[in-house]
Amino acid sequence: MIRGVAENLWVVEAPLRYSGVQMGRRMTVVRLASGALWVHSPAPLQDALRVELDDRGPVKFVVPASDLHGHLFMEHYRAAYPDAQLFAAPGLAEKRTDLSFDGDLGSTPDPGWETDIDQVALEGHRLNELTFFHRPSRTLIAGDLIFNIGSDRPLLTRLFANGPRLRRRVGPTPLFRRGVRDRRAARRSIDRILEWDFDRVLPGHGSIIESGGHDAVREGLAGWIAPTA
Repeated sequence: MIRGVAENLWVVEAPLRYSGVQMGRRMTVVRLASGALWVHSPAPLQDALRVELDDRGPVKFVVPASDLHGHLFMEHYRAAYPDAQLFAAPGLAEKRTDLSFDGDLGSTPDPGWETDIDQVALEGHRLNELTFFHRPSRTLIAGDLIFNIGSDRPLLTRLFANGPRLRRRVGPTPLFRRGVRDRRAARRSIDRILEWDFDRVLPGHGSIIESGGHDAVREGLAGWIAPTA
């Protein structure tokens, strides 16, 4: 179930249907310098997946992509790994009162992973989205901020991700784009993301960009919120 994309970096692909549209979703696993596993946007913890995770190290940190994306199966990891720490995106603790969280996510990485991973919280948007950067592999790890849906996907999926013109774009969907509340604050967050020296991109939905990801993301996000003068 786990596929390696770089040293100490793996992904798990899982189905996801949203508003009747099959989008697919991606879980990312990082083995930190400490040997512990950091899990982003966890997939359902089936027995086979648990065996593969256990083969790679102890699950220590579990994080969502936002208060909307990537938190639905965190309870599986709480039950299976009582020593793991679960982190909440802003607003998630109020939604998931069934879970006890060990920390809150913002634009400062937790000491448990700060050596390997940096992060930015998207400000000025109605969704509390987090974007991460795995330094050793120069990989951007995103949720709904980055879609990369190509012509091989079903028509409804392409319409949802790219809009009625069906022009492929690396970036958020038209629906996500409308969620901006403060364009200057959102642009500051984007500028911070673009300061990272990433090459590979693991979108929350769609195809992985193995190289040239920084240029693709810069162009895609500039088309959403233009850089400030």
